Amino acid sequence: MFQYIITKLLYGFLTLFGVVTVVFLLFNVLPGDPARMLMGQREDSEQLEIIRKKYGFDQSIGTQYLYYINDLSPVSFHSGDETSYTSLASNKYNYAKLFTIANTTIVLKFPYLRESFQKNGKSVWSVIQETLPNTVVLALFSITIAILFGVVLGILSALYKNTFFDRIIAVISTLGMSLPSFFSAILFAWFFGFVLHDFTGLEMTGSLYEVDDFGEGIYIQWKNLILPAIVLGIRPLAVVVQLMRNSLLETLNQDYIRTAKAKGLSYFKVIKNHALKNSLNPVITAISGWFASMLAGAVFIEYIFNWNGLGKEIVNALDTLDLPIIMGSVLIISSLFIMINILVDIMYVWLDPRVKLN
Repeated sequence: MFQYIITKLLYGFLTLFGVVTVVFLLFNVLPGDPARMLMGQREDSEQLEIIRKKYGFDQSIGTQYLYYINDLSPVSFHSGDETSYTSLASNKYNYAKLFTIANTTIVLKFPYLRESFQKNGKSVWSVIQETLPNTVVLALFSITIAILFGVVLGILSALYKNTFFDRIIAVISTLGMSLPSFFSAILFAWFFGFVLHDFTGLEMTGSLYEVDDFGEGIYIQWKNLILPAIVLGIRPLAVVVQLMRNSLLETLNQDYIRTAKAKGLSYFKVIKNHALKNSLNPVITAISGWFASMLAGAVFIEYIFNWNGLGKEIVNALDTLDLPIIMGSVLIISSLFIMINILVDIMYVWLDPRVKLN
């Protein structure tokens, strides 16, 4: 198991390295001068040269790429020249010195995602820290709704195969999979947040944290989570229902299930102890993919409900060409995808003994 995990981590690292390379090249071949984006309306030739020197924009693409890798690497190399981009004289790195060779200091540090172009030099990591928790909360509630209702409805649909109940569930799940997210978000916001506002008490828009009426403090507004969580959970719920139904029906036709029935076990025990656990593999795969996508930022949902999450932040960054925010968000999202996939691969072994580590 240990060797298996190490191998998966190595593959994950190589994948992440490829993502870093693609992201850097993609956003550095775009037309435009990053220094001018950073200066905004305060354009001045002398200031532009200072900015280019400070952020390494005056170097070749190859050198800038090495700077970027050095910023992201936990173990990095830094020059003793205070005018160099890699100098430790600035406060941008959170590090611990390891040792110094000649004029180069090797440090152990937290990956540096650089600074926003549009938020007065605010670090990208600070922006992600403010928005990612809101997206995580929204994703957790949405995927919980999808798992609880999806698995239960999928089991019932399999047990009552070809009945009226099964057909109703099939129609609803098909509608849930085909309904565009932006349309269902607008529909739910209008109907439950506007038409039925007096009855539900829900708002059309709102985030997890809100400022009180006097502007003196911030409090958590849990009711703002209800509508976006339900809307975000509709499509994965529909997928889980169909996968759970089909997987359970396939498992119930296996020889070991017939053997369990022949031993006199009750139908409930056959489902609970034998069929259910071995039917969850495709469901786990779907759930992991959907959950990772939700963590990537439910762009339409967050934007329509004005939910202050990572997806909404990415849209704003794209609108203002805030490249460090976009690049940092993509790297965080990629890391989450990789970690979730590794955890799912490990869960397969526990869920189904037929899955071998090799």
